[in-house]
Amino acid sequence: MTPARRKRLQHQLMPYVLTLVLLLLWEAINRLTHISSVILPAPSEIFGTLIREHAVITEHALHTFVTSMIGFGLGVVTGVLIGFATGISPAIYSGIYPLLVAFNAIPKVALLPLFVLWAGIGAVPAVLTALTLAFFPIAVNVATGLATIEPEMEDLMRSLGARRDEILIKVGIPRAMPFLFASLKIAISLAFVGTVISETVASNDGIGFLMMAASSRFDVPLVFAGLFVIAVMAVAAYGVCSLVEERVVHWAFHARG
Repeated sequence: MTPARRKRLQHQLMPYVLTLVLLLLWEAINRLTHISSVILPAPSEIFGTLIREHAVITEHALHTFVTSMIGFGLGVVTGVLIGFATGISPAIYSGIYPLLVAFNAIPKVALLPLFVLWAGIGAVPAVLTALTLAFFPIAVNVATGLATIEPEMEDLMRSLGARRDEILIKVGIPRAMPFLFASLKIAISLAFVGTVISETVASNDGIGFLMMAASSRFDVPLVFAGLFVIAVMAVAAYGVCSLVEERVVHWAFHARG
């Protein structure tokens, strides 16, 4: 095994090793201090709950995953369209950007009553909450990628006879792609956050609803099991985005290296 490959393998294994160490430390502290499971259950108890309640957890996890992916997909479409419209013109950028910041500053929990009023209790408010959380980083990053084309590059393209639309297609869009994928990895996590927030308030399905129901009967191990499932789904989705990023914009990784 070459040194470069060994170093890459170490980097890949590091998150798993660190997670295992933290779980063992958590388990040891629980056993030594005898903390009640109502306060902080041990990892062994949480994993036991995952196995024992796997059918119910899987059903609610699937609902959360599908809802999050729908909200994320809509957020990608919305964010790319807004980001492209914002980035192609300095005037539009200066006009829309403050509105995006103002909208992002609104707590999404405060929008939930409106979503419930418009769509009722269920999956739709969760999709809308995931959408409102996911689209902002995408829109901002796409707009930034398009708006920060070097003037020298624009002058060079014009000297070669390129029109404004050709500059955007041949220079702006490739330049914005690393920004886009960086924002996708943020947005995919925010989509799960939005879905679970909505499910805790306005749904009868999903991991958020399951956690609220479990906490109402002081089943804390099930609450932590729900948290674990959410984390695993978000990390898996993040990993998929990273793999796609490496395939699509591999030239950006080579440039960094």
